[in-house]
Amino acid sequence: MRGSFMDSRRAQYGYGDIVSDQVYNLTLGGVVVYGLVANILICMFATPFALSLNPIALFVGYLICVIAGSTISAKSDNALLSFLGYNLIVLPVGLVVSISVYHYGGLSSTLVYTAFQYTLGITATMFLLASFFPGFFARLHGVLLGGLIGLIISEIILFFLGIRPVVASLIGAGLFSLYIGYDFVRAQQYPKTIDSAVDAAVGIYLDIINLFLRLLRILSRSRSRD
Repeated sequence: MRGSFMDSRRAQYGYGDIVSDQVYNLTLGGVVVYGLVANILICMFATPFALSLNPIALFVGYLICVIAGSTISAKSDNALLSFLGYNLIVLPVGLVVSISVYHYGGLSSTLVYTAFQYTLGITATMFLLASFFPGFFARLHGVLLGGLIGLIISEIILFFLGIRPVVASLIGAGLFSLYIGYDFVRAQQYPKTIDSAVDAAVGIYLDIINLFLRLLRILSRSRSRD
């Protein structure tokens, strides 16, 4: 569950009016924060609805919305339309997150709160490191892609075997932490337009969500051993 299908033509030529670096990054950060806040609100008010859904219907609807949202965001040269695509991703992801949060005790649980704190701390650290060492993160593309493919395959196999090892969650947390820095550096290479900021926010938002879900698993396993 990550990444936007950024149109290569946009990355090369860009669309829309160029804005300052400050406006671009404020828009990027604002869109990411909007997605996270929307997910918190979904956890607060829509968890019963998410739990009432048929798991297969939820999964199929999730895939359709995420693929459609990513495609709309990537292909559109209109910031508002791209933001619509972003919301098509945020809403179903929020429902999935709300179910996970519910099974870990809800928003009020210490476990969820701790995972949220760690996620914010790691995200801020990755942004800071990416700002100081952009060249390092820019060179991680091949390593991260290979690691992501391997992680997805291993998690699918382990899921069908009924095995949930904490090692896979640790690797996933490390991988998506690095992806936050990588996607932030990549975002700085796009033309500084509002539309590009919205598009870039998709990948960073999904990186953060993936990191949070894996931290939940790690913390849950560590506490169950205490």
